This record gives sequence, C-alpha cells and structure tokens, in this order.
Amino acid sequence: MRDMSVVRYDARWPTAYEEESTHLLAVLGAVIVSIHHIGSTAVPDLAAKPVIDILMEVRDLQELDGHDEAMRSIGYVPRGEYGIPGRRYYPKGGDARTHHVHAFTVGDRHVAEHIAFRDYLRAHPHVAAEYADVKRKAAAAHGSDPEGYQAGKHEFVFNTLGEAVAWAKSGKA
Repeated sequence: MRDMSVVRYDARWPTAYEEESTHLLAVLGAVIVSIHHIGSTAVPDLAAKPVIDILMEVRDLQELDGHDEAMRSIGYVPRGEYGIPGRRYYPKGGDARTHHVHAFTVGDRHVAEHIAFRDYLRAHPHVAAEYADVKRKAAAAHGSDPEGYQAGKHEFVFNTLGEAVAWAKSGKA
C-alpha cells in the first residue's frame, strides 16, 4: 500500500537528485542526452510527496529499453510507457517510493511541459503555495490511493500546465 502523504519541503531533495542522477549517468552513460530534476521536489519550499522525480532525455527509447537490466541493478523497475505513449517509466522503492524516472526522446513535448511546469512554479511562489494546498487536500482524501491522489490534483495541474507552457513560450521563463 502506497502512502500519498505530502510533507514539508526538504532542502536535501536537490542533493538526492544529484546523487541519483550520478548513478543513472554511470549506469546508462551515453544513452542519456540530458537529465533534469522535475516535479514538486524540484521546487524550493513546495510541499511534496518525498519522491524525487527525474526526467531523462534520450535519443532512442529502444536503446534505453536495452538497458532494463542496468536499471534493475540500481533498484528501478521498468514499467514501459505506463499510460503515456512515448514515455519509459521506472519507479524505485516499491510501495515506499524514493524515485521516479520518466524518459522521453529529445524533443518530445512532454519534456518541455515538465520543465515549463517546474520553472513556472519556481517563478510563481503563490501558485506553488496554491498547488501545495491542492496536494495536501488530495492526499488527505486519498491517503493510499495513487489514482485518487492524481485525480484530486488533475484540474489544477491541467490548468497550470497551460499557463506554464504559454509563459515559457512567451520568453518570460
């Protein structure tokens, strides 16, 4: 049973990302074109589930698929697209998740969207605070139900993502 608890921001999250990205680069090497810290743990002062989200840009998903054993060797479970066409998803930590890796090919629109959402929240602390409230309410309502938790955030994320992408395209990012 997974815990959807949202906790206060932890200043150690960026270091946890850096350490894990070093492991991923060591195991996958040239498969990775770029690697990014995304999600709520990448936004200073934002409450979050204590799970580090990592976005990898790769040249070729099939090449990445050939490294599933390497990912398993450092604790990740390959889950394929897992509901998002063109993505490769790897959770780590079982029900006590510590990391999620999301991989897309370079230029995939999801890359730009994830980065725009992160950067928008970083640049707009009042929106990040609003998001924290939404997440806390979703966690309280759906404590061990990941799908319910995601559904509880969906409207906010969908609307904010539209604003974030427009903001990024405007050059204000």
